[in-house]
Amino acid sequence: MINLNEISNSLRPVFLPDEIFRLKVIKAGEGPEQGVGYLDDGTMVVIEGARNRIGDELDVRVTSTLQTNAGKMIFTKFETE
Repeated sequence: MINLNEISNSLRPVFLPDEIFRLKVIKAGEGPEQGVGYLDDGTMVVIEGARNRIGDELDVRVTSTLQTNAGKMIFTKFETE
């Protein structure tokens, strides 16, 4: 049986725009200044301006989220210290 509540919860964004959370930059992104990290559930997080911060844990601010067929993506920028 399909549970509509579970489907609804799976489509809800993990983070909302302007929320801040801490994340480790794992690798370079596709864009020239992008870094990439991952949440525990495998959600990819693109971090603007973090390409030269690979290996660092940063406070990032959510700018937008995107639901694709492959899963969720979160776009962020890192908060300067």
